[in-house]
This record gives sequence, C-alpha cells and structure tokens, in this order.
Amino acid sequence: MENYISIEGCSVHNLKNINLKIPRNKLIVITGLSGSGKSSLAFDTIYAEAQRRYIETFSVYARQFIGELKRPNVDKIDGLSPVIAIEQKTTTKNPRSTVGTTTEIYDFLRLLFARVSDAHSYITGKKMIRYSDSEIFELIKSKYFEKKIKILSPVIKSRKGHYRDLFASIKKQGFDKVRVDHVIVDIENGMELDRYKIHTIEILVDNFTLKNDNNSEKRLKNSLNIALSNGNNSILIIDENEISSYYSKNLICPESGISYEIPEPNSFSFNSPYGMCKNCKGLGFINEINLNALIPDKNISIHSGGIIAVGSYKNNWMFSQLKNISIKYNFDLKDPIKKIPKKALDIILFGGKDKFEIMSKSLGLTRSYSIDFEGIVSFIENQYSFSESKKLKSWAKKYMIKSNCSLCNGKRLKKEALSFKILDKSISDLTEMSFIKLNEWIFNLSEKLDNKKLTISKQIIKEISKRINFILDVGLDYLTLNRETKTLSGGESQRIRLATQIGSQLQDVLYILDEPSIGLHQIDNNKLIKSLKKLRDIGNTIIVVEHDKDIMLKSDYIIDIGPGAGKNGGNILFNDISEKIFKSSTLTAKYLNGEENILRNNKSNIELNNFIKLVGCSGNNLKNINVKIPIGSITGVCGVSGSGKSTLINETLYPILNKKIYNGHKIPLQYKSIEGINQIDKVIQINQSPIGKTARSNPATYTGIYNDIRELFSSLPESIIRGYKPGRFSFNVKGGRCEECVGGGMKKIEMNFLPDIYVECDDCNGKRFNTETLMVKFKGKSISEILNMTISDAASLFENYPKIIRKLNTLVDVGLGYISLGQSSTTLSGGEAQRIKLATELSKKDTGKTIFIFDEPTTGLHFEDIKLLLNIIYKLSKKGNTVIIIEHNIDMLKIVDYIIELGPYGGEEGGTITYQGPFNDFIKNKNSITGHFIKKELNLSCE
Repeated sequence: MENYISIEGCSVHNLKNINLKIPRNKLIVITGLSGSGKSSLAFDTIYAEAQRRYIETFSVYARQFIGELKRPNVDKIDGLSPVIAIEQKTTTKNPRSTVGTTTEIYDFLRLLFARVSDAHSYITGKKMIRYSDSEIFELIKSKYFEKKIKILSPVIKSRKGHYRDLFASIKKQGFDKVRVDHVIVDIENGMELDRYKIHTIEILVDNFTLKNDNNSEKRLKNSLNIALSNGNNSILIIDENEISSYYSKNLICPESGISYEIPEPNSFSFNSPYGMCKNCKGLGFINEINLNALIPDKNISIHSGGIIAVGSYKNNWMFSQLKNISIKYNFDLKDPIKKIPKKALDIILFGGKDKFEIMSKSLGLTRSYSIDFEGIVSFIENQYSFSESKKLKSWAKKYMIKSNCSLCNGKRLKKEALSFKILDKSISDLTEMSFIKLNEWIFNLSEKLDNKKLTISKQIIKEISKRINFILDVGLDYLTLNRETKTLSGGESQRIRLATQIGSQLQDVLYILDEPSIGLHQIDNNKLIKSLKKLRDIGNTIIVVEHDKDIMLKSDYIIDIGPGAGKNGGNILFNDISEKIFKSSTLTAKYLNGEENILRNNKSNIELNNFIKLVGCSGNNLKNINVKIPIGSITGVCGVSGSGKSTLINETLYPILNKKIYNGHKIPLQYKSIEGINQIDKVIQINQSPIGKTARSNPATYTGIYNDIRELFSSLPESIIRGYKPGRFSFNVKGGRCEECVGGGMKKIEMNFLPDIYVECDDCNGKRFNTETLMVKFKGKSISEILNMTISDAASLFENYPKIIRKLNTLVDVGLGYISLGQSSTTLSGGEAQRIKLATELSKKDTGKTIFIFDEPTTGLHFEDIKLLLNIIYKLSKKGNTVIIIEHNIDMLKIVDYIIELGPYGGEEGGTITYQGPFNDFIKNKNSITGHFIKKELNLSCE
C-alpha cells in the first residue's frame, strides 16, 4: 500500500479544490480556525469516503436496503485503509451503558466472579457450602445413624401467596404431607394459604429411622434423589429433636437454608434477568413521583391549582371525585392543602378502597356511578409507565424524580449476586472504585489468591489489568466502572473509546479523532500523547483534529487550514512535518512561536467585595467544602480531571440558583446553606450538551430566528395569494414539508451492527419541502436555500430586518458565521452548541444581574477564536454580570479575576479546595498544579 494518503481536487463544503498528501503511520494534527474546514477534510471527506467504500463491499442484495451513499466532492483519494472515527459526542443515552460495559472490563470481572468468588449468605453473612450427591449421602448416613429423620424438599422460602396450584401439583406427584411454616400437615383438596402472608413450604419426602443395612441405605439414596429433584438440588433434614440441617448440590447456607445456583457470568449482569435487581430491572434507580413538584406550595388550595397536575377548578370528572372526597372527610376544596386531613390527602394522592357516588350527565340523562378513587399519584405513574402517547409520557415525567432503588441501594444487582465476594469485595464494590484504586486491588489479587484460584483466574486478571492501564494512560484514573456512559463529557467519552481501541491492538487502521484533549488537565496531556503514539507505533495512522499546543508540537505532521472560517477558509496553509511550523507565517504558527499571544487585561486593582457563599458542599467526592464566588467578576474553576469542578458548579450551585430563581425541579447535591444570591435575577448555564434532542433542531430553530423567517415568508405576496401561513414553512408539521422524508431531507438507514447511515431523500433531493412551498421566494431564495445559507450570508440577506439581524449578528459575534442556519444539531460540536446558546442569551435583554456558567467554553476553539470569546466575556463582566468558567485551558484561566482550584487529584483524592482567591495571589501559590502551568505560560518563575 502507498506510504501516504493522496487527496486530489477536494471541494467538500468550503474546501477550495485542495490537493494534499498525508503520510501513513504517523500522528497528524489538522488545525485551523473554527469553521476553516478541518472537519470537512477529516470527517466529511476521508471518513465519509472510507465508509462509502466499505459499504460498496456489501453484496448488491444488501446494498439495496441501504441506498446509495453520496460520494464526497473529491476527484480522487488513494491510500485509504479501514477508518475508525472517534468523535466528541457521547456514544449513547442508554442508562444501561456504563464505563465498565463500554471498556469490557466489567465483562471480565463477571467472568472472574463466576470462577473464583466465594458465596456468602445474605441472611447470616457466613460462607456458603455445596456438596456432591455422594457427599450428601455419606454425611447424612454418618450423622444420623440409628436416628429417626424426616427428609424434605424446600419448594417455597419466605414468599407470599395462596399456593393452591402448588399443593394440587404436589399431591398429583404422590406426596400426601407438606411442612407449612414449620408445621407438618396433610395435603387436602383445594388447600390454600393466606395470600398476603409470608410462607415457607417443604414437601415431606420420607420419614424413617436410619439403620446400618442395605434396605435402609437404598431407601436413603432413593429418598435423597427424589428430595433433591423436587427441592432444586437442596434438601432439609429434621432429626428426632426437631433440629434442622440443610444440604445442597447448589451453594447453601447450612443455618438459614437459603441456596444460590452455581454462578455464571450472567449471574453478575445487570442486563440479564439472572443478575439484575428485580425492582429496578438493573438500572439502579426508579422513577417515582416528586411530591414537591406536584404540590410546591401547601398554602394554596386544590381549587386554586395547588396540585399542579390537576390545575385550577374545572367542572370535570376529576373535580367531581375530589368534591366527593371533600364532603366525606369534611373539608373544602378552597382550604389550603396543609389544612386537609392527612387521611383525605392520602386518598387524593394515592387512592383508596372507599367508594364514592359520582353523578354524570350524558345525552340529557343523569347517571350515578359508584367508583373508588385511583389517586393522582397512581394516575401519573400509570401514564408514565403504560401510556403509548409520547405527549402523556412527557407530561407525567415532569412530576417524576429519579431515586436510588431501595432494594439494591443503586447497585443494580440482586442480593444473591452481591453476596459473592473476592477478598471481601463484591463485584459492585469494585465498580465503585476509581480506576487507580481498582488497579491497585487487581495488582494485589494475584498475591492473595490460593494456587487453585490463581491458576483459574490468571489470564482473566491479566486482561483486566491490561485494560485498566489503557484507561490510566489516557488520564481517566478518577472514573469508576459504574459511571453511566451518558454522563461522560465529550472528551471523556472519546478517550474511553481511544483506550478501547488501544486494547483491541488493531493494525493498519486509520483513526480520526476530534479534539481528544477536551476536558483534560495539562498534567494529563503527556499521557494522552503517549497513548496516541502507542496506537501509531503498532502500525496505525492517527489523524487528530486539535487546537492543543502540546499535541500540535509533539505530533509528527501538521496540516493547517484557513486562513479564515467558512468561505474565507478551506485552503491548505501548511502541510509538513511539525518542526517546520515555526518557520511558517500562518496565524497558528504565530501563536505557537509567540508572535501572537492572548494577553491578560491589567486587573490588579479589581475590587472583590460582594460574594455568593456556598457552605457545606458534600455531593459526590466533595469534602464538605465552603466556596466564595465574587459577584460581578470572572471566576475560573479549575483542577485536574475528576477533582469535583462539575459537581460543585453544575450539580450543586446551578440547581440551587435554578430552583430559587425559576422554581426548577432538579435537586442539587448535598449542601448546608447559600448566601448572597438575592442580588441575582437570572442564571444561564452554557454547556456542551446538544441544542436539541433530535436531528430536527438547528441554530435557526434554537435561537428563534426560524419563527421570524417563517413569519416573513408568510407575509410575502405569493404566500398571501396561496393562503400560506407560517406553519407552511415548517418542516415539523404537515402541509409544506416533504412527506417522504417527513421534513428531514435525509432518510435514516438502520445498520444494526454498524452505525446508522443517512442518505439524501430522493423525493425532495434533501430540500425538506414540497415543490409548491419551494416556489415562494424571498429575494430569489426559497426557504430551503435560506436554511442552507451560512449565518454570515444570511446576515447580509436580512440586514434590513431588525428582529432577524439582531440574532444573526450575535451568532457572528461568537464566531459562528460559518455554520448554516439549518445545520442539524447532531452534527454540531460541543463547542459550537455552547456558542449557539451563548449567542441566544446575548440577543436577549441584559439586566446586569445575571450569572453565566460556562463549562469549558474553549472546546473546539483556535487561539484566535478564544481571543474573540474573551472579548464577549469581558463585555458580560463589565455590565455587572457574574461569569463562572469551568476550564482547563490556560489561555482562558489567565484572564480571570478570581480562581477556585479543586483537587489535589481526581476521584476520591479530589473534592477539596486547594486554593480560592484573587488571580494575582494564585500565581504565587507554589503548591498549585494548575498554577504551575499558568506561570509557565506567563513566563513567570515556576519555583
């Protein structure tokens, strides 16, 4: 194969008919301003063409179900090998997907526990035992010689039910006696028990005196076989003194008699019925009604809408029932809810057996119904669980809250699975350890297992250890195996998949990564670079879309695209080995060699007087910390990955403010008190989450621009003649949209074992709308053409329309002029989504009393883009707003007024305040990890 990838005549998106050669088996960085064409080259050209060629290897029969993948606009690509793209986006929203399942480490742990763990009784805590058939026979023969014994088969252990059918089945097999709740009784026809009480049932198989003769031994063997067969491989022996002993071919507790089946790997899987907790179905949580959301203020009456889900009084079926309850329990619906008798309120919320007479008029007839009241909580729960209507489910979800499963305490597994232990640790205990602690435990395991167990588990331990070390190599030592994949940041998710790929040991593969350094502290950068080089050194080509200075300088090769964004970009400015970048005149080169810099404003005299004081934060790994955040200033929150930054700001402070200001429902993590928030009237969280839940969301819909454009289109003469309203120009409702693709412009092809593929709709050719709608034009542009315009071009088109241009200009101001108005939210990077949210807020009225919370705003930004963003942040601060920035980027941190550093390390070893105070004092702190890198950037002494 060629020793380089050759691309000729590439004009994808804004790329200007570029030609280039990319060396194989090297670490290559593609850099440039946001929107310059980096992703167009890496993902929309190289990856897209590789995927298209792979699909072409399918049979004609298979390809007919996929459709034709559009070829990138490129004349020729040679030298492509199989491509794996690892993007920023979190891979799944499935709550069953965890770090453990994604990395496959949990699969190996399940195998380890199935082979070498020891079972313990969840009742007595003692180690369980198991016997073979011959061992059971010999034990009973020697222990009960010349004694009268009863041999029984345990069939029910401490469970409710009437068991009528069970008794009938036992009698049909020829048995005539059973032991029910420790009392032996005859089985009678139609026999049943109290269904609401807990019962234990055993079949009496035999009752005789054990003697030393052949007949007695034969009888014992036969009875034991029958008893084991009926008792799921377990038996109960009761001697003449009524002392009970249990024996089993399964694992059994000799004291309590509970037994477990011999474990298999799926016995420890929370995705298998054999291992999952029956209450939460292996999720670790249940959704239940949040009564505070249902009744936020008990001073309000039911009549006035005190129960939010019911609303204010209406002459309907629900209020007819509530009226009858009020009459029976002697209260008025206009009374404050807090004055309603507890029993009555319980019936209103949870239902009851009381019957109520309801009068209903229909077709002139009045009928009387006698009904029991279901209860508002029960009604909402039923709608959430069983309704097929998405609208009703969404309505019900507003009143639900996630709670830890009370049966498994959030551990996902049934109690039997949690009772298997290795060195006193259950599999759940291991999933709660940080990777660095787990690595230590696995390392010590080999020394503590006996020879037999070590022989069985040696290879399993080796595989687990290898995979853990890959995770440590990419700087994720603070994560735990039980962490849900959907809660990972884009950078964490990407590095998890990178570690998995290193573990797979594939060769001659082309890997394309999108900013793997996102969310990574400077101290961990070298680990990431080593991992990328390790992947390269086993015979792979690594292409990284990246802005990080360290990764650029330590790469083999740099491709710099620009000079600007959108139509001002798309040219190859530099394409050579990384050492030569310093001699280049590109903007990137100037930042790398120090000609250009992001300078800190002189803020030495800034006053820090008013503070928000947050006391006693102890959520996740936070160690009961107290935090002060200056109002009207820029605060940087930093620390190594996993130190507790997001826990403090996103999961504690933001939910507190959101609840106080907007009466939000999200419950903050544990804290004791907060002061100083009376001066705040607005809180805005600007993070990297997508701007919409579906591919239909785009910058135009999110910012509200699209509503204004649809209004404008409906006012055009052609629309008035045709009777078109704004809805005609929506791709979300019937009328003007293409019904073949339902307004999507693309059709999704589900590939099952491969990622889904999207192909252009052949009915509307990707235009989303039907022919009639596309005939209406504004300045010669159809609604589809406007959606495909870049924001900069749209700003020129709508420059005389104040309502639209104001919003467009804010998008341009945050550096997003290059993206298209109708670009799907699923194709936007985390950084782009974040800046769209910022632009949306900037276009609104500013009170000067707002808290802006930014979560790594430099994601996806070139040095020059960061400078642009800083100007916006300065403006927000000058207006009196409070800006809080969670960040690792040194260029961003060096401009803040105030620093809060958490650490000293990640996970369990983090969660403390290592510094909080003015920036100028922070850089004097010799013990700060982050401060060391800031001083280095500012060319100050690091001593």
